[in-house]
This record gives sequence, C-alpha cells and structure tokens, in this order.
Amino acid sequence: MAKLIYSAITSLDGYVADAEGGFEWAAPDAEVHAFVNELERPIGTYLYGRRMYDTMVYWETAVDHSPVSQEYANIWQAADKIVYSRTLQAVTSARTRLEPEFTAESVQRLKDSSNTNLSIGGAELAGQALHAGLVDELHLFLTPVIVGGGKPALPNNFRAHLTLTDEHHFTSGVVHLHYQVVN
Repeated sequence: MAKLIYSAITSLDGYVADAEGGFEWAAPDAEVHAFVNELERPIGTYLYGRRMYDTMVYWETAVDHSPVSQEYANIWQAADKIVYSRTLQAVTSARTRLEPEFTAESVQRLKDSSNTNLSIGGAELAGQALHAGLVDELHLFLTPVIVGGGKPALPNNFRAHLTLTDEHHFTSGVVHLHYQVVN
C-alpha cells in the first residue's frame, strides 16, 4: 500500500501564505530545493486542489537555467496528477486528470492500488485528507520568517499524534521536520 505524504514549506508561525496571499518568502534556495527533489523523486501521483494546481502547473513548461529547478520540473512532469475541482473546466498538463470531488474512499482506493507513494499538495486539500485519516507522513519545511497570519499549513480543530523520524537543518536557517502520523 502506498503512503500519502503531505509536504509544505511554512513560515515559522505555521503559514503557507501570508495575509495577502504571498509566499515569495518560501522560495527554496538551491540546497533546500535539491533536498526537496530527493523527497519528491519517488512520488508517483500528486493530488492537488485547483489553486495548488494553478501554482504547480508552471513546472509543465518551466525552462530554468538552474539544474536543481530543471531536475524538479522533470520529476514533476514524470508523475501523474489528479486535480480536485468543481470549477476548473480543463487541465493543461500531461498525465493529469480532473476529478470534481475529493472523497476519502477514492483516495483510500488509490493508496491501496498504487505501487508508488502519493503526495497531497495544498493546505485545504491536505486538511481534508488529515481529517479523514489518510495522511501517513508530514514533511514540514520551517522557514525562518514570521508572517503573522495568512493561510495555515495545518487545519484547525485537528489533533494527531506524530513521531519525528528525521530532521535536517539547512545553511539558510530552514529546518525540515519529517513526521509519521501515529494512528
């Protein structure tokens, strides 16, 4: 059975976007990006909400002179993508399908039938998966910035027990925390 993994780059106070919706402060440097690439390499399918897909579809046609960014684009393009949206009419990337509704049952079936791990992107969609008990691992990248409000990385009114399985400190001050969700 595949694992469902939620990864997020957050401010130190736990936000993936600030009160104005900005997240430029979360842009990873080359060291962090190379680490992310290693985490993403085994992912076979990305699960996205519409807004996260709108952000990530950049990687479908990204042409970057940075080797680490181009490597990420290749990883992203090689994976399948499922976009959950009632408003998006069509997807613009290869290996992508559109689903009108996120259901715990369909994601559990996907986990049960997949030979590769799945990644869920976007705080709102990940919140639904966390509440449904579907998320197996969390990868949180804490960025050394406090934004004071915005979109939280983790859902309100949610409680889970976690086991820290790894941590990594980067030169930039970013800290990666890898947790297993204890059921």
